[in-house]
Amino acid sequence: MSKSKETHATRLMAYLKENGSITSFDAFKELGNTRLAATIFILKEEGYKFETENINVPTRWNNSATVAKYTLNAGN
Repeated sequence: MSKSKETHATRLMAYLKENGSITSFDAFKELGNTRLAATIFILKEEGYKFETENINVPTRWNNSATVAKYTLNAGN
């Protein structure tokens, strides 16, 4: 049985199917992907559609930062 090669894109798609959405912090922590936006761009080029929502998250300095939260459209 041959196993297809895992890539950032294949790992991301599996993660989204299981969890529904992802932020860059989630991608780094869970998938080891430090360039989530680049992976999303590649998937968009392949025809996948995403919703992008800007959310505020706390920082270690008790401020907030705005990050993108990506969700795979249901039609994919």
